[in-house]
Amino acid sequence: MLNNENIAKFLGLAYLIQFIASFISSPIFDAALGSGTISEKLTNLSNNILLLHTSIVVQLITCFGIAMMTVLLYVVLEEKNKPMALLALSFWMTNVIFLAISSIGAYTLAPLSADFVLAGSPDPSYFLTLGNIILGFKEFAFNIHMLFFVMGGILWYYLFYRSRKIPKYLALWGLVFIALMLIDLTLAFFGFGMDSMWRTITFLPYIPYIPFEGVMGVWFIVKGLADTETTGEG
Repeated sequence: MLNNENIAKFLGLAYLIQFIASFISSPIFDAALGSGTISEKLTNLSNNILLLHTSIVVQLITCFGIAMMTVLLYVVLEEKNKPMALLALSFWMTNVIFLAISSIGAYTLAPLSADFVLAGSPDPSYFLTLGNIILGFKEFAFNIHMLFFVMGGILWYYLFYRSRKIPKYLALWGLVFIALMLIDLTLAFFGFGMDSMWRTITFLPYIPYIPFEGVMGVWFIVKGLADTETTGEG
């Protein structure tokens, strides 16, 4: 059976896996996709299949990291509030499913882009319509994934704040900024303010949250989990 020290180290490793993989998967996909019209994007993808497949593999590694984090967080925090921990677990497992669905959407772009170029890049064509649908589906699945990730994160870091298994300032760092991210995700989900200055402002909480998961990973590996029996509850 794993003791608290080993659980903390595995949890830290899971945080670092998820942090690194999620940080690089989107830039790799964006590099493969390029910019411009949907015709230009499909042509770019056909020329960057290796990059596209790499981004998918890295995103699946992100799924693994989140799933590992989810199970270990439940083990650590279910004693504080089991129903809330179960709800957080269900949110993050659902988040993993939608992230995997987003990866499937990206994978279908590989044969589509190859067939598009083989057909002589016809414009207009059903390839362009299908490409737009797949890209929209991938983005929608990714936004749903983020929504469940944020909702689960709010619960996890609230439980950390109450349990004192990590310093309160760390728990508050995660709790405050992941909760503020919910504003941007809500706007994106309902399509409000997509080109406005307000949307830019609501994106700001992502900036201080990005290093948070890396810090958490290092903290768990180096410092471990505090013993709440000796530090007290509150």
